[in-house]
Amino acid sequence: MDNMPMWLVIVIVLVVVLLLVPMIATRFLRDVEKGEIRIVSWLQGSKVIYRGPCKSKEIPLLTVGATIPSMAINVDLDITDQTSDRDDDDKPKPIKVQVLASAIVSVGESDQMILTAANRFFAKEQSEQMNTLTDLLSSSGRRAINLLTHDQLFSARSSRRDETDLDATAEEDDPLSLIIRKACSRELEDLGLVFNSLNIKAVQSEVAEAMRRQSAAIAKAEADIVAAQQQRRAKDAQLEAEREISNKQRELSQVMAENAAKVATAEALRQDAEAGRRASELKATSIAQATADAEQVKIAALAEAEAEAIHITKVAEAQAEGIRRVNEALHEGGEAYLRFRQIELLPQIAPGVGQALANAHMVTLAGGGVGAPEATLSQIAQVLQVALAAQIIPTLGGPGHAPDGVKAAPAAR
Repeated sequence: MDNMPMWLVIVIVLVVVLLLVPMIATRFLRDVEKGEIRIVSWLQGSKVIYRGPCKSKEIPLLTVGATIPSMAINVDLDITDQTSDRDDDDKPKPIKVQVLASAIVSVGESDQMILTAANRFFAKEQSEQMNTLTDLLSSSGRRAINLLTHDQLFSARSSRRDETDLDATAEEDDPLSLIIRKACSRELEDLGLVFNSLNIKAVQSEVAEAMRRQSAAIAKAEADIVAAQQQRRAKDAQLEAEREISNKQRELSQVMAENAAKVATAEALRQDAEAGRRASELKATSIAQATADAEQVKIAALAEAEAEAIHITKVAEAQAEGIRRVNEALHEGGEAYLRFRQIELLPQIAPGVGQALANAHMVTLAGGGVGAPEATLSQIAQVLQVALAAQIIPTLGGPGHAPDGVKAAPAAR
């Protein structure tokens, strides 16, 4: 040891200190977790209470410690008893009621109550602790039910039916909760506990069930009435909408019919105009064609008239020329030429003249000293001369042409 280096000695001392100090600290300082209460008793009788989370100061052999929970304790209650109802004659007529509730209790805040809870309540087994709380709260609940009527119980419940948050004011407004809290507060204090809250979950009874069914039936009937009214309103609205739609469709049909009539009228007018235009065109064409035909006929008539006039003129000129030539021939040949032509044509006309004389019934009247035979011969000679002249003149003027003014001699009678 004497030859041990100084630095090694320092290291050993530091290690011993680092190991021993935590060990010593853990022996003197103890962890108190949250939700716990540590009660430390010293030899002289004093007690120190530590509420977690913290560390308690304890010295082995000089102190004694105990830990109790500081968390709230939830107790479920099922209480069945009778109410204090009376009939019209003021005779007891209790109604059986079942109350379902949950109570929350916890250790008191003062040191005295903590010590009381540690000695009187938490000193028991856990099952016994719950039985104690259940019996205490149930007895208080039964006493509260015996003090209240059925209507008081359910009127308080119905007034709080729509509430979602149960605060202290609401709990104190509930007579059942108020009576239970007051009835068991002293007994809880004797155990070192305090009453935090009491939640009445349900209050049930045959009367309430009958009333509930009646209310449900009334509510259902009212709901059915409201639903029927809403359905009727919806049906009325639907009918009104359908009526509006029908009116709109009828108006649309009328407008469409009017438009169709207008279109048909316009189409008829267009067809009439087209027919008029075609008739006008046809009439114009017919008039033009008729005018052209008339012009053509007129031109043809004029041409034919002019041709006829020219023909007549030419014929007249030819006849005049023939007469002129006959006159010239007669002038030049005189009586000899005429008689020569008469003799030349006599074989041609004699048969006809003879037939004419044979068919004629001649009556000859004589006078002036001339006998009938002589007069007859003279008249026959005149007829022959006239016939010969009629034959000679066309011959001179051309075949088939007789000069104007030359006529056949009438038959002698």
